[in-house]
Amino acid sequence: MAFEIIKQERETNQSLIRRFTKRLRESGILMGAKRAVFHRRGKSKKVQRKATLRRLEKRKEYERLLKLGLKQ
Repeated sequence: MAFEIIKQERETNQSLIRRFTKRLRESGILMGAKRAVFHRRGKSKKVQRKATLRRLEKRKEYERLLKLGLKQ
């Protein structure tokens, strides 16, 4: 998705830069690059399973302590 901007006759440098940045924004190249930089990988099935089991164990322990009157 590369594009080329050629300076037109009697065009100032500022208008050329403005036209370039507008074209860059419309193309979505910059947004795609930012999305790639900040993308986080999803957790693997094994890690998700371990986290879920740990959470369930903690909940079970908390409920046990509640029944014993040690937590409020």
